[in-house]
Amino acid sequence: MGRGKVEMRPIEDKSTRQVTFSKRKRGLLKKARELSVLCDVEVAVIVFSAGGKLYEFSGGERYALFSSVISSFSYNFFRCAD
Repeated sequence: MGRGKVEMRPIEDKSTRQVTFSKRKRGLLKKARELSVLCDVEVAVIVFSAGGKLYEFSGGERYALFSSVISSFSYNFFRCAD
């Protein structure tokens, strides 16, 4: 027996939304890491929280390049937002 469909709608309560974000972010990064290891591919994930905090994952040999691009992007993105 399969799971039922979950209605996709914004979570109104800020506390519940933050808890859900943390759990889903952890699961997303875990799946990205598994995909990278199992399939021997390079994977990059970028996630911004509601508060603007940057979370990243890079699986593969290009981590240094990815990290520098992300740092540059986040600096320019938040500088332009002000």
